[in-house]
Amino acid sequence: MTTGNDDTRPAMARNLTPDEVELFEKAFASRPANQLMQNAVTQTSVDDVALDRRVLTGIDHSVSHHLDDWKATNQKQSGRCWMFAGLNLLRVGAAEKLGVKDFEFSQNYLLWWDKFERANHFLEAVVETSGRDVDDRTVAGLLKDPIGDGGQWNMFVALVAKHGLVPKSAMPETDSSSATRAMNRALGTLLRQGARDVRGLAAEGPEAQRECKREVLAAVHRVLSIHLGTPPRRFLWQWEDKDKEFHRDGWLTPKEFADAYVQLPIDEYVCLVHDPRESSPVGRTFTVEYLGNIVDAPPVIYLNAGIDQLKQLAMDSIVGGEPVWFGCDVAKMMRSDVGVWDAALFDYAGVYDASFTMDKADRLLHHDTEMTHAMLFTGVDVVDGNPRRWRVENSWGGENADKGFWTMNDSWFGEHVFEIAVRRSALPADLAAALDGDPIVLPSWDPMGALAR
Repeated sequence: MTTGNDDTRPAMARNLTPDEVELFEKAFASRPANQLMQNAVTQTSVDDVALDRRVLTGIDHSVSHHLDDWKATNQKQSGRCWMFAGLNLLRVGAAEKLGVKDFEFSQNYLLWWDKFERANHFLEAVVETSGRDVDDRTVAGLLKDPIGDGGQWNMFVALVAKHGLVPKSAMPETDSSSATRAMNRALGTLLRQGARDVRGLAAEGPEAQRECKREVLAAVHRVLSIHLGTPPRRFLWQWEDKDKEFHRDGWLTPKEFADAYVQLPIDEYVCLVHDPRESSPVGRTFTVEYLGNIVDAPPVIYLNAGIDQLKQLAMDSIVGGEPVWFGCDVAKMMRSDVGVWDAALFDYAGVYDASFTMDKADRLLHHDTEMTHAMLFTGVDVVDGNPRRWRVENSWGGENADKGFWTMNDSWFGEHVFEIAVRRSALPADLAAALDGDPIVLPSWDPMGALAR
């Protein structure tokens, strides 16, 4: 910092004194670069000022292995990235089987069931914790976000296993599926009110609490149906393929449709994370307390691994012809208009004359990072056996980047990617064996659960 170390200065007081503030002002004014940056940033976005054009212009968007040949999807004003990324992975095989160039499963259908199941999951957690004070940290966390849009890979698999899938035509988007805030606001109030009532019956036991839960869920069902429509129990499925040939499968249930058109064994996939904190041993499994959406579904399990193992497994999957679902902290070092990520894309240290020295572990420990977004790797540029950059299907529509497909330099993967979902059979023997160990249970507020909040 420009203020340096001056042993003649008095010790810093507990409070900010006028003399201390004057010292800071003089230090700021003493460097012409500070005035230059002030002039620039007060008139222009700091990201435009800090953008390192050498990095930006050095990013080549081509990749050696490129899988996508379909249109990008758009989650719009919703937090359904994990769901879109999962369905984007599955739609590849479905489109091939249907003989069509582009295909989408109904994201609205899974949203409806996720919300309804999550309401029940939340209320069961309320029953379980009803003996604790309302300001207990776990209870307070449950009440803070009872019905968010986020989710995890295991939660996606659980939804498909229980409720199946339908084509987008059978349950299309609504205004509220594309912009969930108003619906979530009503649902959140109903669920917090329900939590108050369920907790108030703690002395009468779980049976009385679950009778109260039924009334709350009836209201949740109405809200969801009003905002999103009613999920179909059966639908007539017929389509025209890319050669203009007509097909009809007849009346199908959502589970029958999923059984027919999901071409990947998604229940065989596992989640690897890169959690470099000292408290998170490599080769151990983890779960997060109260993380989930379906009561009695398999828990959300992470296997901690080195970042190079995540890269290798993701690269091998893409080279083998299969995209990869992943979770990351999306907004770090991101340029959305051109659709790129690079760990050194912005020179904030140069703009602010300040050092930014936290590594990935420090950022997790000090709440400067967490998983915020899930997407799909659809390409990788391999040089001498190592990944150099990655192609990403985002779910933010086709206006930016390469019609919605972004470019990630490998430097960014190491710093800001946290999780991938891959087949268990692809793991080396030591990691595969570690999956059978008892998971370490992280508290409900741990950043490893952030993608679902």
